[in-house]
This record gives sequence, structure tokens and C-alpha cells, in this order.
Amino acid sequence: MAESKTNAMRILDSKKVSYDMLTYDNKDGKIDGISVAEKIGRDPKEVYKTLVAQGASKNIYVFVIPVAEELDLKKAAKAATEKKVEMIHVKDIQKWTGYIRGGCSPIGMKKEYRTFIDESCLLVDSIVVSAGKIGVQIVLDPASLKDLTKAEIIDLNK
Repeated sequence: MAESKTNAMRILDSKKVSYDMLTYDNKDGKIDGISVAEKIGRDPKEVYKTLVAQGASKNIYVFVIPVAEELDLKKAAKAATEKKVEMIHVKDIQKWTGYIRGGCSPIGMKKEYRTFIDESCLLVDSIVVSAGKIGVQIVLDPASLKDLTKAEIIDLNK
């Protein structure tokens, strides 16, 4: 089983953070958050997507929000103290994070980026995020994710 661990899971193990792993079939190509929530049988309010944006300063930021929500770029820019932020192009996700679209985990990116988690995480006991590989998710306590990523909890949704 150890060979199927992702980098994010190895980091969680090394920090002694408890988590559960969930897998889903992705042969149908449906890897969007709502489809993933459905496949793993979880409420979309508990399943979060990891979005990567770049500020006017060229700094990279990570935003973790529920899969059914849309990132409010104005709120994101304000949180990051930027004039504006824009989502990075899909083709650049791997360059900045080391992950691919659909398998981007907020844990274990190439560099430690300033990270923000939507405040809705305070309303759930556990949140589900990508384990860093399409078809694999991790379930953990929101406080553990916050601590691990040194994230700020803030209102990010439209």
C-alpha cells in the first residue's frame, strides 16, 4: 500500500496528522469537484477544490473553497493584499505546484505559497481535498489543513 501514497499523504504521515484516503473511478473523465463529491458519496459542502492564482505582484496564492462555490476574485485579491488576482492557466498548474489539474492538493506543492481556506470549513467536521493525484482524495480535520498549510481562514466565495 505504501507505493500508492502521494506526496501529500507522506507529508501528513511525517507530521503525524490523521486522515482518511478515498478513491474514485476517473475513467469516465469526470474529475470536476461536483462529480468527485458524488462519486465518493460526500456532501459537496465538505469537498474542497484547490485553486491557484497569481497576483498583480506576480506572487502565487492558493485558495481552497467548496467544490460547488466560485472564488470571488475581488475577495481573494483583498485577502492577498493585491490590486487583483487572476487564476493561473491550466497549462501552468504543474509548473507552479508540481500537480496537474484535477489532482492539485493544497499540501505538498513545489513551494510554500500563501494559502487561504474559505471560512465555510468552520461549519464542517472534516473536509475532503485532493491527495495530489486524480482519483485519490484525503479527508482531514479543517484545523489540521489550516495548520499544515499555514492558511488563513477567510470568506472567499461569490
